[in-house]
Amino acid sequence: MDLRTDIREFLSSRRARITPEQAGLPAYGGNRRVKGLRREEVALLAGVSVDYYVRMERGGLAGASDGVLDALASALQLDEAERDHLFHLARQSGAPSGPRRREPVVTVRSTLRQVLDAISDAPAWICNGRYDVLAVNQLAGALFSPVLADTRRPANTARFVYLAPEAAKDFFVDYDQNAGDTAAKLRMEVGRNPHDEDLIALVGELSRSELFRQRWAAQDVRLHRSGRKRMHHPIVGRLDLDVESLELPAEPGLHLTIYTAPAGTPTADNLALLASWAATQQTPTTELQPHDS
Repeated sequence: MDLRTDIREFLSSRRARITPEQAGLPAYGGNRRVKGLRREEVALLAGVSVDYYVRMERGGLAGASDGVLDALASALQLDEAERDHLFHLARQSGAPSGPRRREPVVTVRSTLRQVLDAISDAPAWICNGRYDVLAVNQLAGALFSPVLADTRRPANTARFVYLAPEAAKDFFVDYDQNAGDTAAKLRMEVGRNPHDEDLIALVGELSRSELFRQRWAAQDVRLHRSGRKRMHHPIVGRLDLDVESLELPAEPGLHLTIYTAPAGTPTADNLALLASWAATQQTPTTELQPHDS
């Protein structure tokens, strides 16, 4: 993982997807030798010199002001996630360089486990930005039993999606979309924490998958937000779940994700059936990390 390379590939890929017409610029006719905008056109739109933009696209974001980054984001028509990623890359460029570091093992506080246990009618779990599953309530343990079948701990949903593709395709109805979102959120995390040794190791491990290499090369980024997951559970069948992912302010980097369904729908009925099945398994709330002291 090289930060300057990441910056160059991200900016050039965003530049390549915008035509002069989309940017409100004249195309000037004739054959264009580049796909999308030229560097000088991006510089014009961002209000900076061509030399300065070329330096930025070559990885030189250190020292760029928020105003310049905002102008560049507008010129490249970046969405919210892409803009945040650009700012993460710029901040990391200005930070002192250092070796890769192993992030300390995160333990989920007992009060957060109590919160999970109190959510009895909906699957809920706590994950970090690497897709490590750190704690689940009983219903989430039942819902994601195919993911948790991996004996490695913490279980990791990105590893399940890309390195157990047949099982993942059986489980996720929209497998291709899930695969793309997973790679995009991991790339967002790399922008935030480019020196995280465990994160870099995970990306290297996932690179055994040709599909992951393709999705990673697309340079797409995504935020952890609300959405919908469609799954086919081996016990209760089809589940169309609404998803809310909430950042935990007291635990930077951790997300509480809750899966629900409107009352009276087939999915709500199937969730209730899954809860009944889970209660018969004689298994407590899954502990995926050691208790805090």
